Amino acid sequence: MRLRLTPSEDSYYGLFADSANNLVTASRLLVEIISEGSDREALAEKMRACEHAGDERTHAIMNRLNESFITPFDREDIYRLAANLDDVMDFMEAAADLIVLYQIEHLPKEVVRQVEVLERAAELTAEAMPRLRSMKNLNEYWIEVNRLENQADQVYRRLLARLFSGEYDALTVLKMKEVIDQLEEAADAFEHVANTIESIAVKES
Repeated sequence: MRLRLTPSEDSYYGLFADSANNLVTASRLLVEIISEGSDREALAEKMRACEHAGDERTHAIMNRLNESFITPFDREDIYRLAANLDDVMDFMEAAADLIVLYQIEHLPKEVVRQVEVLERAAELTAEAMPRLRSMKNLNEYWIEVNRLENQADQVYRRLLARLFSGEYDALTVLKMKEVIDQLEEAADAFEHVANTIESIAVKES
């Protein structure tokens, strides 16, 4: 039976939950950014604020790790989970920033599906974080995130096929590909978060 958590040990869970909830906010901003007629510059500024907030939480976890003697699970797993969550935020913020910088007015409809997958993955990740305390009822979470990542791969391949079909001029293809690459990286990063949590749960079982 595990000993009762000390306050120092317990604080990690709140920081991880905050990081995951921040990803939900960011994914919903992405939904707005890809909507035609939205104030993309204002939304991109909000996304940057999310990215800064994510960095602050990541740094707080790392600082806590440096100060803590007791941790709720392996130190390297805490580091990896924090870094994985930070990666997701970075990729989503980069996609939003590129849409604004490149002034891409009309995005292919498949991009909407990419972002829907990210939004759902963010919601599932946020829902899973409180369960890290008990390490129970997490199987469905990582199975579903892996399924979503497979969907994201399929959408990404269809997008590539469309981009290189001749429908778009070469410059537009280059701009759009950078955006969809960042969104694909974000989906991969969500899977990395899920795989890390699965690894932690297996070690703690």
